[in-house]
Amino acid sequence: MNKMTGPTDKRPDKDTTVDGDGKPTGDAMATGNAKPDKDKKQMLLRLSPTLWRELAAWAEDDFRSINGQIEYLLTEAVRRRKKPV
Repeated sequence: MNKMTGPTDKRPDKDTTVDGDGKPTGDAMATGNAKPDKDKKQMLLRLSPTLWRELAAWAEDDFRSINGQIEYLLTEAVRRRKKPV
C-alpha cells in the first residue's frame, strides 16, 4: 500500500468478481455471466401489522419465510397475469 495511492486492486479478472455474499459484481453482471435467479433486487415494503400477521401465519402454514411467501405470491400473480384468458 502506498500512502499516496491507497491499496492496490489485487482482485482476479473482473468477470469472476463476487461480493461478500458470493454474488457477481461489476463486469460479471454486465457481461451476462450472472445467473438471473440468484441476482435479486432488494426493496423496502411497508405493511400494516394486521397484514404482516396474516402473511406470517400463511407463510408458516406453507413452511416458508415471510419473505419467501411474499415472493411466491408476487411470482404467482405475475404468472397468472401473463396467462392468456
